[in-house]
Amino acid sequence: MPRKGQRLDLAAATALVRARDRIACGFVSGQPAGFLGALATRTDLADVVLYTGLLSEPYGGLLQTPGLRVVSAFFGPIERMARTMGAHIEFLPVDFHGLERLARRLRPRVMLAVTTPPDADGWMSFGLYAGATTIPFVEAARDPDRLAIAEVNPHMPRLLGLPEHGAHRIHISEVDAWVEYPNAPTSIPNPAASPEETAIARHAAALVGDGATLQVGIGAVPDEIASLLAAGPLGGFGIHTEMVSDGVRALHRAGKVTNRDKGLYDGVTVATFALGGAELYAWLDGNPDVRMLPVSATNDPALIRQLLRFVSVNGALAIDLRGQVAADHVGGRQYSGVGGAEAFVVGASEAPGGKSLLCLKSTAIVQGQRISTIVPKLGVDACVTTARHHVQWVVTEHGAADLSALSDVERARALITLAHPDFRDELAGAVDG
Repeated sequence: MPRKGQRLDLAAATALVRARDRIACGFVSGQPAGFLGALATRTDLADVVLYTGLLSEPYGGLLQTPGLRVVSAFFGPIERMARTMGAHIEFLPVDFHGLERLARRLRPRVMLAVTTPPDADGWMSFGLYAGATTIPFVEAARDPDRLAIAEVNPHMPRLLGLPEHGAHRIHISEVDAWVEYPNAPTSIPNPAASPEETAIARHAAALVGDGATLQVGIGAVPDEIASLLAAGPLGGFGIHTEMVSDGVRALHRAGKVTNRDKGLYDGVTVATFALGGAELYAWLDGNPDVRMLPVSATNDPALIRQLLRFVSVNGALAIDLRGQVAADHVGGRQYSGVGGAEAFVVGASEAPGGKSLLCLKSTAIVQGQRISTIVPKLGVDACVTTARHHVQWVVTEHGAADLSALSDVERARALITLAHPDFRDELAGAVDG
């Protein structure tokens, strides 16, 4: 075991991984790129499992490394491509806050994190990512039988936390070892919304009231909703979200966010990770108005239920006329993951004055053919992400409908009005039949 707080080079740090071992790290910017790339060069691994999700890069052939398999709790483009190519990758069906509980129970021997350099007092911020791994990382650092290895990235913004949740930092004297690897934090493009996405955003934004507490996720629709609200007459918003996005920054910069009356974590915007562009990361660096918390402090439905006038915006891939939603696995293919969607759907619909919005385009192109995303019944090769009794508002470019108080016949009819006109007769026939 290394001496506490010892700096190592990448080869020495990855040598701490045994031939048979269990490792865990965060998603996207919580992934130590240098360490994972160096681990991919090991030729002596026999049975190493890496728990992570939403890979931001292939990490030098990590997914083809003999003796190592990746277990991902959230598929992105790299996971999807890797599975198609037959790489060593498996999906872990767990929601985001459940992943933290699982990590604390499984206690992987090696926990990895990306941090800022230590400040003058030796504190290293976890930066853009708290997620499901910061608490298990700190627990590993305090366990003599486990390892907590930090990858220090001088380009990582320094974000703040709250004292009651560990302040989103660890002291250099607590980590078992650390390496330094300069790497630009993962950024994502911000493409213009399509006409359908713009229409969805307008219907969704119309459901947001003055002083609402907001959760907006990733993608063109949430960003467009944020842009509409930033330019509109409403304000006094609070932000309690899983992800800080460019849209959240736009709302802050427009003076629309006060965080005064959320009912939980008043006074600050809270999230468990950030993903966007370079301007977002520069804005977040040292920003006292934004706090990064462990996922158990943001995504637990018991906490979400305390938020006032909470509006949660999430996406879906398909919904059937019963109201069952497929958001992560459809067409026999693992597309993404449960993430925090189900927790926010449940929590928002039960919060005082809360609304849960599931947004999707009414059609999709699959193998060159346009199909309806509203279907009579989810197929046998689809997985239900959100049960029909949890669904509240459904929004497409054709309108919005609250399914929560509708009977099975009424909700089918309401969903047909949200479908593309080219498919409505076919869907109506399925109901009448």
